[in-house]
Amino acid sequence: MALGVGLLIGIERERHKGEGASRAPAGIRTFAIVALIGVASMTLGGAMLLAVATAGVLALSALAYWRGQEADPGLTTETALVLTVLLGGLAIREPALTAGLGVIVTALLAARSPLHHFVKKVLTSYEIRDGLIFGVATLVVLPLLPDRAMGPFDALNPHAIWVLVILIMAVGAAGHVATRLVGLRFGLPFSGFVSGFISSTAAIGAMGAHARGTPSTLTPAVAGAVLSTMATVIYMAIVIGMTDMAVLKIMLRPLIFAGVAASLYGALFTFRVVRETEVVMDPRSRAFSLPMALGLAATLSTILIGTAAAQAWFYSAGTTLVAGLAGFVDTHSAAISVAALVAAGKIQPADAVIPILVGITTNTVSKLIFAATAGGRAFAVRVIPGLILVIAAAWLGILGSSP
Repeated sequence: MALGVGLLIGIERERHKGEGASRAPAGIRTFAIVALIGVASMTLGGAMLLAVATAGVLALSALAYWRGQEADPGLTTETALVLTVLLGGLAIREPALTAGLGVIVTALLAARSPLHHFVKKVLTSYEIRDGLIFGVATLVVLPLLPDRAMGPFDALNPHAIWVLVILIMAVGAAGHVATRLVGLRFGLPFSGFVSGFISSTAAIGAMGAHARGTPSTLTPAVAGAVLSTMATVIYMAIVIGMTDMAVLKIMLRPLIFAGVAASLYGALFTFRVVRETEVVMDPRSRAFSLPMALGLAATLSTILIGTAAAQAWFYSAGTTLVAGLAGFVDTHSAAISVAALVAAGKIQPADAVIPILVGITTNTVSKLIFAATAGGRAFAVRVIPGLILVIAAAWLGILGSSP
């Protein structure tokens, strides 16, 4: 394994070694031998001898760099040489890990030109800044937040609320990437639809942030927001069916009505997107809006406190009220809870329709609030009628359905 990794990395370095006096100090043979040095050191003397061997290769690499820094000031080959020693030693204990790391190292070395082009020519300084913000929010802030209920009525979970902030930023970033790949006209509708399977509420907030930040993206952002609702309906049918098929059969008509309404309304704006002239993307556009994500998280926190207060004051309420309160936060969890009651034999399938629709309705109220606060007036007056149409179609679907 060590020999294979050494040869693999060495082959890649040999291709970039050059010729004559200015050639790089290490090629296929050097890397293969260095990997075998790691194996021999680990076998004969364990970690201590491997450390000595690594120090020796490091010293030789430093000397080679000092002699050739004028012709090639980079440290890539020298660093890869030191890592190859360690991979040779690692092969004794973790051969599979060694193989994986060897392939990754070789891929990074071979992707020099595309990576340099991507970083220097494709990425903008604004996108790099947003990427760092997202990394801090995900890898630094999230692990530090307590994952427990606190605040009024124990309604606030800082960890869960911050996950929503990250989700909104991720949906916004996905839309930004999609627009970079296929343009503004189709990138936002596509990313909005896909994001709806994760959280339609977050998708509407992210699309609203796009529309507010870049007014020229208003129409595709509206299409993405409405299509996210269609994805939610599809996902709703899936999770209900996985919980109890009897509930899905009786809810199928309302869900079909809601899905058709969402698809027609979304198609209206999608066709308008096709007819519009392609807008050149502003290189200063941001992948997401952190203030907007924080504002939507504050809005959700207010909804959570209000919902928890209502549950505390009406703790003996029936299934419909409980599902409606839960729907303010997550319509899927409300529907699953009701379907689970049917599966457990506690209520009849026909009795599950109204609670599920109430949960969808209250969740739509949350979406209306997000649409109004995230995207501004122009975004809200286009998205809100679509949301109302979808929920009205869902309620219309129960008329004439079999009990």
